[in-house]
Amino acid sequence: MFRSILFLFICLVSPSWSCAAESLQFGVLNQRSILLTAQLWNPILEYVSAKSGVALTLKMGKTAQDTMAMAERGEFDLVYTNQFFTPEREKLGYHPVVRFNIPGIRGQIVVRADSPYQQLADLQGLRVAFPSPEGFAGYKLPMAALVKAGVKVQPVFTGNQEAAMARLQLGHVAAAGVNSRLMSSYAQRELFNYRVLYTSGSYMNFPVMVNARVPESTIQKVQQAFLGMADDSMGRKILQMTSTLLKSEQTLSFVVANDKDYDSYRQLYRETRLKE
Repeated sequence: MFRSILFLFICLVSPSWSCAAESLQFGVLNQRSILLTAQLWNPILEYVSAKSGVALTLKMGKTAQDTMAMAERGEFDLVYTNQFFTPEREKLGYHPVVRFNIPGIRGQIVVRADSPYQQLADLQGLRVAFPSPEGFAGYKLPMAALVKAGVKVQPVFTGNQEAAMARLQLGHVAAAGVNSRLMSSYAQRELFNYRVLYTSGSYMNFPVMVNARVPESTIQKVQQAFLGMADDSMGRKILQMTSTLLKSEQTLSFVVANDKDYDSYRQLYRETRLKE
């Protein structure tokens, strides 16, 4: 595990260095810390690589903006993100292939349990932490709610979801925009009490998306390896470890992701003026 994490750091700090040049590059949008992301994804990618015969290498930028810029430049063959359903980014040709078998995501605006703020209007003019302008559940859904309520805040971008939660926990900001599931997991792990001021509707969870340049035969091998994890003893062990790490109430597995599953994202972008 240490070697996998060290390898990820080499890819991060030395973008000119060839990281497994013969591998397909697998990007992950920055939700959690780099270390936790490596802990979560390296065992999965090592399993899928072995089962499919297609080597996958984890790679990401230091921030969500960096990772999405890499994706837009075509540096990833596959990427775990929900950021490719805007009108402009859909032109890049990525399409979903698998996703975790968990309910949809919701955006929230949360405050500390001891906070005096009781409603969105109370946040007028105050500092609110967000992961990045790229965050769908952690920024775009909460910001859409604030705009609708006519509340202007001072955004504080922290680079990833958990950093935004930590800023709130330490009292450095009045509130935070978060993914509800990640917030719950963080609070359990850190014994942090918080209160919810706003919760959005549900949107389909992140998919693994594949670049249009990847051959169909390769996609099928990789997809089948992901889908088969729950039916294999080693795959189940890795999924159980992942579930435990994420404090998931159900054992995680992968299911097929269809493009139509993400129409609600497209509708949101049509109906609001959220920055892409």
